[in-house]
Amino acid sequence: MEKFKDVMAAFGSFLYGFFVETVKQIELKDIVDILLLSFVLYFIYKLIRDSRAWKLLIGIVVLFCVAILANAFDMAALSFIFGNFQQLGLLAVLILFQPELRTALEKVGGTPISGIKSIAASSEALATRNAQIDAICTAVSDLSRDKVGALIVIERSTKLGEFIKSGVYIDAAISPYILRNIFFNKAPLHDGAVIIRNSRICAAGCFLPLSTKEDIDKDLGTRHRAAIGVSEISDALVIVVSEETGTVSLSHDGNLERNFNYHSLKQALNNHLAPQTAETGKHKHAKKTSDRTT
Repeated sequence: MEKFKDVMAAFGSFLYGFFVETVKQIELKDIVDILLLSFVLYFIYKLIRDSRAWKLLIGIVVLFCVAILANAFDMAALSFIFGNFQQLGLLAVLILFQPELRTALEKVGGTPISGIKSIAASSEALATRNAQIDAICTAVSDLSRDKVGALIVIERSTKLGEFIKSGVYIDAAISPYILRNIFFNKAPLHDGAVIIRNSRICAAGCFLPLSTKEDIDKDLGTRHRAAIGVSEISDALVIVVSEETGTVSLSHDGNLERNFNYHSLKQALNNHLAPQTAETGKHKHAKKTSDRTT
């Protein structure tokens, strides 16, 4: 028993000495290095935790553990296979995670830096923005009442030029009359999306990428999947009106909020489009009832 206590005391003394010596060698650059690495790892985790890449990552970790065991126990066959696989491993990872890597780079490139954008807006600009939001909400409310399907994309910092090219260039002022005419079920452009850029209706009849998420409600159609899809790869706000139920939904950051009416949609758009230096948080304003504005 005494010998065990001596061994434990020696081991504790060794750990204490090792810890003290390690702390003494830490410099400011090491602290910054650890903080940056933690940020990168958290960003990667946040990016893939709700996507199919999470399952792929788990599979890669399992294969990595098997490779370690194969080397540790000198398993010739497995060691040979994994040894050859390592030569193509990086290329395979880039191919498998291509959608997620593209999304990550687009989000990093579109992240506003504090201090660059002004938080103040002139009274004239504020009045113009409110009028445009009111026009959008009025059109959406009318389309919802008549159960006319619609898909409206509001471009923000991430440019959507590749999707604008897929539609018909319009360049018109935002008006509820124009929006209603575009989505009228006999109109030639009603099946595509309208993209709003720089406070103007830029294009209509645009094709958007569909989301590949597996947990999307099966009752949601192509419009909703397209809304989620484009919000996954950009910071755009996407408004959807269901043709079957007239339900109004808002998609952003790959999420879909439903059951908006005129007032709740206007409040949500004001919050998301208000000039700010950083995101102040996610705002959910969807009502759980199917009320309609008069």
